[in-house]
Amino acid sequence: MRSWSAPKVPRLPGVGAPLRLFDTAAGEVGPTQPGPTARLYVCGITPYDATHLGHANTYLAFDLVNRLWRDAGHEVHFTQNATDVDDPLLERAEQTGQDWRELAEREIELFRTDMEALRILPPREYVGVTEVIDQVAELIELLRDKGATYDLDGDVYFDVAAAPKFGAVSGYSEERMLDLFGQRGGDPDRAGKKHPLDWLLWRAERPGEPSWPSPFGQGRPGWHIECTAIALANLGSGFDVAGGGSDLIFPHHECGAHEGHVAGGEWPFAKAYVHAGMVALDGEKMSKSKGNLVFVSRLRQETDPMAIRLALLAHHYRSDWEWTADQLASAEVRLARWRSAVGLPAGPEAETVLAELRARMTDDLDAPGALAVVDAWADRALAGGGAEPGAPALVRDIVDALLGVEL
Repeated sequence: MRSWSAPKVPRLPGVGAPLRLFDTAAGEVGPTQPGPTARLYVCGITPYDATHLGHANTYLAFDLVNRLWRDAGHEVHFTQNATDVDDPLLERAEQTGQDWRELAEREIELFRTDMEALRILPPREYVGVTEVIDQVAELIELLRDKGATYDLDGDVYFDVAAAPKFGAVSGYSEERMLDLFGQRGGDPDRAGKKHPLDWLLWRAERPGEPSWPSPFGQGRPGWHIECTAIALANLGSGFDVAGGGSDLIFPHHECGAHEGHVAGGEWPFAKAYVHAGMVALDGEKMSKSKGNLVFVSRLRQETDPMAIRLALLAHHYRSDWEWTADQLASAEVRLARWRSAVGLPAGPEAETVLAELRARMTDDLDAPGALAVVDAWADRALAGGGAEPGAPALVRDIVDALLGVEL
């Protein structure tokens, strides 16, 4: 599947510090320790509606990870999926009378344009689930050969008893896992399952649903298994960061981690599980199912995409927060001030700005702290402080390279 165009990222003087991130599985902030190539997998959209601010908040967080690793001298191997066949997509297509393939294609293209406008660095591999059905089936076969699956009326389930470390990613109690499993696409009450938390790997063909041939009969992948297959094929086991929104902690990342463990024999499947917070509107998490969405494409018609990016950067990536229109207005004011400051012929020295931004951003992506550093420099510059002719241009490059904001 085609990705989107990459923005040019300026090269900065020196080398950035090692990046520290909060690992959900460890429950604490710790160093990422990639080799020469850092490996990143970020779960993509299910394309049944347009990109909303919750999506943008998540993908911006991992764009910052990408940028900070590059600044520290690493190559970055970034892979992302698009879940272009799944229950929510098929349900939306049926509700609206659209062909599910056309719906997915249209929304994926809109997602690409939104990501490009927000200057999100593109993945090396952008993979649709429908492109890798055979790989998914092969992975399920491998899990079957290792005794980790069973058949239930033609459906293939992962047996949670084959995952002795189950719960290690989320840290949740079984009671909480059962509650979330039922809310987030699982079927804890299905009769005949060995354990309520066993999850569906292959869904046997149902009337009116798309299906593909497999060793298990006609059908399609369940949830979770597609990301495991794509990550294994492109990044291998033991990659550096698996990322997504905090709503993916369980069951998605938990289940995928154990699929990968059984298949590859390595624990952890990802060295760190990193999650972005949820964005709310009118007191509730912004989600397609609730319909309380602020779409990036519509905001782009009203304002500069860099103001949208700045509005998101004003919140720490792990925090849950609520969107209000005044945040965009504040971001527009900030963007205008920064652009005025970097447009000056000279300004206060910029090396301290670079050091402080690197320190803030490598400390678990403290973007609000980084914005305050640039605000302070812009205030001094606009007040006539400093006389270094190269400083405004360097600050422009710093903000571009580390925060992704084009001034």
